Amino acid sequence: MTRQLNTGPNIQKEKEMVGKMIKLYCRRKHHHTDELCKECQNLKTYAHMRLSLCRFGEEKSACSNCNVHCYKPKYRQKMKTIMRYSGPWMLLYHPVYSVKHLLNKPKKQIKSVE
Repeated sequence: MTRQLNTGPNIQKEKEMVGKMIKLYCRRKHHHTDELCKECQNLKTYAHMRLSLCRFGEEKSACSNCNVHCYKPKYRQKMKTIMRYSGPWMLLYHPVYSVKHLLNKPKKQIKSVE
């Protein structure tokens, strides 16, 4: 059984946000201006694949708020490094994306009282 890929608008926004963070990191740390270095391109491809396969789909919160760690350890560590570096800079370079990302909290399920 194969899992259907997530292609909804929330997943696309997450992919765009991750791409911007990786690009910012690569540009400032690896000194690449137009294109990503091979290492950063591989991480971006991996991150997009993981987002496409996210079990929460359109209901997902920001990955940093997630209880399920779907990244392999080496990619998880690299992504943490990139997010720690890029996060504060995103407020300067992409303020709208940053605020939306920070407001993307986990969605709580409301139990009905009968």
